[in-house]
Amino acid sequence: MARSRKEAEREVRSWGFSHIFTWTDGPNAHYPPHTHSGLTTHLILDGQLTITYPGDQKPTRETFGPGARVDVDAQRLHEVWVGSEGCTYVIGE
Repeated sequence: MARSRKEAEREVRSWGFSHIFTWTDGPNAHYPPHTHSGLTTHLILDGQLTITYPGDQKPTRETFGPGARVDVDAQRLHEVWVGSEGCTYVIGE
């Protein structure tokens, strides 16, 4: 059963994140390599995203879909591609 945006935001808050918001990217969006100052999490509600960590010794690409939680450590260089249907996810910072 798909969770509502409110339920998903409540879940992410329960993980200990204080700044919570829902974001939607359009089809095939791309975020070039970047970092965040703190730990971030992404709970995917709809669509897919693919992430890689170009600073890793052997970078791999992994794709996540609805229900997946993707955590990115503070200052960890990462690059993201959004699937052809776009992607909606709850972000916790």
